[in-house]
Amino acid sequence: MSTTTPRRSVDAIDRRVGLMFGAVMVLLLLGVLRAGYLGTVRSSALRQAATDQQVQTLPVPALRGEITDRNGVAYAISEPAEAIYADPMLIDKTYRNLTSVATALAPLVGRTTASTLALLRHPRLGYVELAADVSVATADRIMSLQVGGSVGINGIWDVPTERRVYPRGSELAQVIGWVGGNKGLDGLEYEFNKQLAGRAGVRKTVIDAQGRAIAVTTAKAVVPGQNIRLTISAPLEAEVQSVLDGVGAQYKPQGATAIVTDPQTDQILALANWPSLNLDHIPATALSSVHGRLPAAEDQAVDFSYEPGSTFKAVTVSGALQDGLITPSTVIRIPPYLQAYGHIVTDAETHGWENLSIAQILKFSSNIGAVEIGKRLGPERFGHWVSEYGFGRPTGVALPGEQRGIVLQPSQYSGFSMYNLPFGQGISVTPMQMIQLYDTVADGGVLHTPQIIQSIGGHRVPEPKGRRIVSAKVARELRYMLRGVLADGGTASGAAIPGYDMAGKTGTAQVAVNGQYSATKFVASFVGMVPASKPQLVVLVVVDDPQGSIYGGSVAAPAFQKIVGWAVPHFGIDPCPPKACPASAMHPAMPPTP
Repeated sequence: MSTTTPRRSVDAIDRRVGLMFGAVMVLLLLGVLRAGYLGTVRSSALRQAATDQQVQTLPVPALRGEITDRNGVAYAISEPAEAIYADPMLIDKTYRNLTSVATALAPLVGRTTASTLALLRHPRLGYVELAADVSVATADRIMSLQVGGSVGINGIWDVPTERRVYPRGSELAQVIGWVGGNKGLDGLEYEFNKQLAGRAGVRKTVIDAQGRAIAVTTAKAVVPGQNIRLTISAPLEAEVQSVLDGVGAQYKPQGATAIVTDPQTDQILALANWPSLNLDHIPATALSSVHGRLPAAEDQAVDFSYEPGSTFKAVTVSGALQDGLITPSTVIRIPPYLQAYGHIVTDAETHGWENLSIAQILKFSSNIGAVEIGKRLGPERFGHWVSEYGFGRPTGVALPGEQRGIVLQPSQYSGFSMYNLPFGQGISVTPMQMIQLYDTVADGGVLHTPQIIQSIGGHRVPEPKGRRIVSAKVARELRYMLRGVLADGGTASGAAIPGYDMAGKTGTAQVAVNGQYSATKFVASFVGMVPASKPQLVVLVVVDDPQGSIYGGSVAAPAFQKIVGWAVPHFGIDPCPPKACPASAMHPAMPPTP
């Protein structure tokens, strides 16, 4: 029997070996090519992917600065909180049922189960933020959740952060504004977000395969936000808000605002709005976008434009005094009414022909008298004084959303304009512009920008330079004439306080609706100062569409009286300096010789 392998069998084996060797070589070549591709073309992406799986880079929010009153009473502070993050890739590898994870997390992170599940299904993301600022207690509950039999969800971790708190509740709410995601969305929180927010840092965390942190480094240091100190006096602010709440409860208006200033420094000591707003319960709709708005969020001191009515007569009278066209004792013949261009101008009280001094025109708030003074000025000079006092442009106060008002240029006047503009109709102003006007009168005729920020980051904000509008003599004469408004027979005699040297002006203005003045809608206002000889407080109260009474003397002036009655003893102000009371107060038309 032959033991020699047939030649055909040997050839077949050789071919098989050759094919196997060729296949191995092809696979080896492919492997080399793949390795080369990954090592060159894809090397950067692969290194990044490897890093993302081991190193998590997270922002570390800066501690937001505080907002306080002039004495350090806190209006907005930040307290410790936790941000909750998730690693979708790690969670997806660990848990088969992502819905059960989302269901457990959702109520604690303030989301729906569906939205939480959507975030957890982002395997391409290194991390997702589930909640920005939960309380420390809630964060502890999240980190202790049991899903799949073990304590704690693999791929969930917390990072120390902060949450915004408003200790004074609704007080000064529209001025302070609110925050969403450490971004100011309204009020001062919005206007000074850059200073308050500081600069976030960056933290890198190296984790192992089980999601446990094994190393933490700071890639970028945190810069805390700066504190802002306001000119506001918290005790006065609380009192003004209380008084305004009373006005709202009694007259059910569309809105109301009150401003208190120190005319010697032009600092705003209090600014209140009605209705008020609870900053700790801002709806989510207002937190979803920058500068979110709410019906009650309007800071009416700068957002509300209205026709001022008789409070505007101070512009007409002071301009004519400065131009030498009248004196406090000038007597003007007042007819029962004025008729021009198809319109009739009357006073609030029916009367026949009468002679009134300039002081009496202010005391009794004669519209006809204001028109007669305006005629002496003429359109160009009247328009000049309106512009000089800053109407038609923002005051520049550091509050967002300040309106300009609506002011016609003399070239735009109609034939009837000089029959309604001199007593505050046909012009639109803001409460902040009106307080600036009376601050100017109170400060001897020098106009300054109202101030609400005292310091930022410990650095005092410089006081702006003033601009003289009228002489100190004219300002003094106007103040002394405005005393008559609170004297017997004046339009605000009920707001007088015995022993107080006060001056002021009422305003009752019709509201224009669809181009016509309404017979039922009015804006009632009062602005006054104490003591009239050298004012240390100026108070403005504006009430939009009060119900039951419409007059500034009956709606707004009593609120002024309550505010002044509280503020004078609180600040230690002499309400009636010896040389000013009582004799000069009894003769408001005759200011004492300087």
